[in-house]
Amino acid sequence: MKVGIFGGSFDPIHKGHINLAKYVLDHTDLDEVWLMVSPRNPLKPQGYVATDGERLEMARLAVDGIPGIRVSDFEFNLPIPSYTYKTLTELKKAYPGHQFRLIIGGDNWANFDRWRNPEEILSEFGVIVYPRPDESLKDPLHSSLFTLHSSKIRILYDAPQMPVSSTKIRHLLQSHSPETENQRIEKAPLDPNPPYLDKKVLAYIKKHSLYS
Repeated sequence: MKVGIFGGSFDPIHKGHINLAKYVLDHTDLDEVWLMVSPRNPLKPQGYVATDGERLEMARLAVDGIPGIRVSDFEFNLPIPSYTYKTLTELKKAYPGHQFRLIIGGDNWANFDRWRNPEEILSEFGVIVYPRPDESLKDPLHSSLFTLHSSKIRILYDAPQMPVSSTKIRHLLQSHSPETENQRIEKAPLDPNPPYLDKKVLAYIKKHSLYS
């Protein structure tokens, strides 16, 4: 099985994340996309607003019933901080019958040579790159490192860009009630499929008084 690993804090998860995962699944040879929820870093207590469990549950609610997309808490069981190469290596050990590829945004791709073990990530796993809003998708293939592993790199220039960030959603929810905010977001011209938050995720946020 070929699996794409799409990591993030998902604080909260929104439809931009889900639409991107669907696009990657539909336009590559992947069998599944796993949303890898990043654990809270104990050295940075203010890093996330929602707890690990809350972010994990919201992600599970958001993908409920969507074929080919799963949520994973695999990194929760690894030492923190868990570097991407370490995560991929441990996944390979835990699922020897799977082939894993990393899914990252263009912002991370532009600085990929500064990551820990970038050559090993490319040679052993490979990457799928998607564009980020207001950023040109720079192609660093001029580097000998990337040229050497070009067959393990897939750049999805036409992938949908996320029209809103989790940070902005948190800020909006802090100043508006969830119901009012989703009504306002429905009128936003950037998103053809409003609202940004899945209804089940929104209900969970309201029930647990998150981001308010």
